[in-house]
Amino acid sequence: MKDYCLICLQEIKANFSWTTLFKEEKAAKICGDCSDNFSPITGEICEICGRPFAFLEAEYKLEKRCNDCVRWEEDAQWCGTLDQNRSLYRYTDFTKEVIAKFKFRGDYVLAEIFAEDVLLALQAFHYDYLVPIPLSEERLYERGFNQAEALIVTAGFEPTPLLSRIHSEKQSKKSRFERIHHPQVFEFTTDLQLNSKTILLVDDIYTTGSTLRQAAKILKQNGAAKVYSFTLAR
Repeated sequence: MKDYCLICLQEIKANFSWTTLFKEEKAAKICGDCSDNFSPITGEICEICGRPFAFLEAEYKLEKRCNDCVRWEEDAQWCGTLDQNRSLYRYTDFTKEVIAKFKFRGDYVLAEIFAEDVLLALQAFHYDYLVPIPLSEERLYERGFNQAEALIVTAGFEPTPLLSRIHSEKQSKKSRFERIHHPQVFEFTTDLQLNSKTILLVDDIYTTGSTLRQAAKILKQNGAAKVYSFTLAR
């Protein structure tokens, strides 16, 4: 039976070796060319948001932090809200297109592409609850599923919904000032006690960090001790 790449739909050529003769291996989800087009984040990164410094001019960073995080931490309203973010890939044109196909075109199966990498990444965190960033009811209806929850489930983990979204306007359409000063877009919707708990938020993309900080803020207001986040791309 032939396997086809979930991204480019080309046939995946099998690589036979002595190992494959005696050991059953998982079928590849994408071809080698598509796999090589993802750009994993490596090397020196911002200690808070995980932004790779290799692609950032020296003037846009201060010691171990990028300028964006420096500004977030200088704002009394947001200082210390999000403890740390880590992301798998740089948000290149290729990654942008794959994520768009995944979440905007309802292609749930594409979550399988990331399952193994997400599994390894999430195992590196220490947390009490794994929380997907929620969609508004309107966005959920449009897409058919929550992409953050799909990433968690496909990787073999159990999501714990703690939040709901109370405002549906897309954050990506706002300026940085509007994102920082916009009213809270989430509400806490559970009876779980978060005292001294560590939360790991999951989303698809880290852009300005506004959405994750909004979520982290309300979780800390409800007792969470630490809030980390993980995204596919940064």
